[in-house]
Amino acid sequence: MMKALRFLCLLPALASAQESIEKLDPGLDAILDPAAKIETVCKGFDWAEGPVWDEREKRLLFSDVPRNTIYQWKEGDTEASVYMKPSGFTGVANYSAEPGSNGLAMDDKGQLYCCEHGDRRISYLTPGGGKRTLADNFNGKRFNSPNDLTIAHNGDVYFTDPPYGLPDREKDTKFRELPFCGVYRVTPQGVVSLVTRDLERPNGVALSPDNKTLYVAQSHDPAPIIMAYPLKADGGIEGGKIFFNCKDVGGPGVPDGIKVDAKGNVFAGAMGGCLILSPEGKLLGRIVCGRATANIAFGENGTRLYLTSDDRILRVALKR
Repeated sequence: MMKALRFLCLLPALASAQESIEKLDPGLDAILDPAAKIETVCKGFDWAEGPVWDEREKRLLFSDVPRNTIYQWKEGDTEASVYMKPSGFTGVANYSAEPGSNGLAMDDKGQLYCCEHGDRRISYLTPGGGKRTLADNFNGKRFNSPNDLTIAHNGDVYFTDPPYGLPDREKDTKFRELPFCGVYRVTPQGVVSLVTRDLERPNGVALSPDNKTLYVAQSHDPAPIIMAYPLKADGGIEGGKIFFNCKDVGGPGVPDGIKVDAKGNVFAGAMGGCLILSPEGKLLGRIVCGRATANIAFGENGTRLYLTSDDRILRVALKR
């Protein structure tokens, strides 16, 4: 999400807080060891986003949106190295303050999928080859700036399209072509369908382990919510309900990136850290990072949680 907006995620009380883990329900003990520590694995970025674990290469890939770069980090590295640049804008002139890739995901073939702000598309990187565009428009009109994505078991990609990567965001009259911020599904063949346009600022998106529920986080201060939508057999949604409202936590804050573990627990970058929610939407605890935290990823066969926390990458051990 945009730099100007993301600091709404940081509670004033946490601005100078030490990194810590807050247990708010005994159920957290099944996810995190009470003695778990927060470690910094690398730092020095403008705005880290969209992490994904590459199990084949045993590395973490993540975006630095303002730098138009994807970085990689492996165990033992003292700092991250450039994996791909440019990552989200291939134009010849300045376009946006946040032109690079944002959300990243990997499919079963080892192909890296990217939400590209500047080029306003969903792309994928073929192993040993170049990028291919999966989708860049809906009914002939270019997307705003694809933000985050998740891949279903059948290869369908669900993604969100807020305006944060446009030069003037929602007020952009020069580049913006769609008058709404949608959630979309695109098939492996590149067929795009609109899932919903009911959210003002859809951002993080994730699927339940059985692929029967689509979760969408809204980074919108008047309604900072995570929605849960039952998925139909054709890939569309029916109904939908508020899974979690960040206003219930107290204080300002909006959810950003979200991920779901194998047991259905939902992890959400929000409020200066990461909220941990049960499959029923109960707040079990939170990882306090003391700074705006955008997104998360599970790594090392689900034994580690990686967090893109402003200028650094943090890691916490998880129980199996």
